[in-house]
Amino acid sequence: MNPPQKKAAPAAKSARRRAREYALQGLYEWLIGGADAGAIEAHVREQADAEFDKCDRAHFDALLHGGINEAADLDAVLARHVDRKTTELSPVEHAVLMIGAYELKHCMDVPYKVAINEAVELAKSFGGTDGHRYVNGVLDKAAADLRPKEVAAARARNAR
Repeated sequence: MNPPQKKAAPAAKSARRRAREYALQGLYEWLIGGADAGAIEAHVREQADAEFDKCDRAHFDALLHGGINEAADLDAVLARHVDRKTTELSPVEHAVLMIGAYELKHCMDVPYKVAINEAVELAKSFGGTDGHRYVNGVLDKAAADLRPKEVAAARARNAR
């Protein structure tokens, strides 16, 4: 008889993943209450306490402040690919989509597949039951608009 196998410890979260999670909390708060970005940032940092030091602060700032400042532009990108008004989306999925769209639009150091996957992981962790599937579909279409060359090259490689 074999001894029971121990489950491997979950991989440590990357600093960028933590930044995305904190940005999600902040964007959710902004979508629900419309508070000032500075107040939201302070609240997120306060709630995270010492854990905040483990996140990529620059990425957090870019996602939170960029998401809030460019909300109308990001919603316009998303509106072409969602099946209802963005204001009718679940606030969690809406915030996740904003993060994904922001990364696709501005974070060229993040490959488009990584931006989509990270958004899907956020939706799995914080969203509704099948929200991650919705997020994946919307961002896959948005990626074709925002990064057409990168998406076309990846699709051509996959077609071989």
